[in-house]
Amino acid sequence: MFVPPLLLASASPRRREILATLGLPFEAQAVDANEDELPGEPPERYLERIVAAKLRLAREIAARRGISSVLVADTTVILDGRMLAKPQNPGENRAMIAALASRVHQVKTRFAALGPKGERARTVSTQVRFRPLSPGEIDSYVATGEGRDKAGGYAIQGIGAFLVESIKGSYSAVVGLPACEVVQALVEVGAIPSYPLPLSEVS
Repeated sequence: MFVPPLLLASASPRRREILATLGLPFEAQAVDANEDELPGEPPERYLERIVAAKLRLAREIAARRGISSVLVADTTVILDGRMLAKPQNPGENRAMIAALASRVHQVKTRFAALGPKGERARTVSTQVRFRPLSPGEIDSYVATGEGRDKAGGYAIQGIGAFLVESIKGSYSAVVGLPACEVVQALVEVGAIPSYPLPLSEVS
């Protein structure tokens, strides 16, 4: 049975890699949603608003392309109740990593899946603990440039793995997409008939 591709409305190569690793057929296209924070907006509400906005835009793209299933997501890093967005320069990146050192922070990823059987949305939270870091280690990591386009200024799946002492929760959610929960949602909304997909359906 042919399984039509879903639309992954994201520019993130990490999310594309996760779906590809899961063997799911998809097409990727970024959506231009305004991701600015509102004054006093809690992180959970921010994620709900941004993901809802992305889903509205993705629906329009999917309709034009004749695609019936959509997946959108957004990730934020939270320390002491404050969101750490993508650093704007090396100085901001250095300050973020220094603030996270020896501390536990939360990474929240919210996703929404739309399919023939309806819509599902969920926020998945993971606790991440950084190990103590020397100023030299922080400077050396920032100099790699890896954290420039990452919420919180680091990439757990890359060089930034050396920063992380432990995690509690979904590793793939920290990367950008909670694989377990996403697969369940895609089955529930009818984007895929079951999982794992038979090889004949994805070849």
